[in-house]
Amino acid sequence: MADATPIISTDQALAHLRVDAGADDAIIALYVSAAVQSASDFLNRQIYANADDMAAAVLAGTAGDDPIVINDAVRAAILLILGKLYAYREDVVVGTSSSVMELPAGSKQLLFPYRAGLGV
Repeated sequence: MADATPIISTDQALAHLRVDAGADDAIIALYVSAAVQSASDFLNRQIYANADDMAAAVLAGTAGDDPIVINDAVRAAILLILGKLYAYREDVVVGTSSSVMELPAGSKQLLFPYRAGLGV
């Protein structure tokens, strides 16, 4: 099976962060992965870059319940999470009122309509 298409491309990540490829590539790749996982965890759904990748995961039995193909709202939310991870690289940030890392409010608003399993 071919490799799955990335949810957020390196070019998208670099453009969003307004940085050039180079010294931070490894940490940006880590933050992209963490941002995608954070969005997926909040949604309680696996996220796929396209229908073909999702179909392959469904056939392989790895798609989980209620998978979703990424849309612009979910992509924007992931980029917001990425931006926060990149900007605040420590748990405690001097000069802020909170040291707790949580999803940015904008990303929650973008992701909320796509959440699965909201029942009690």
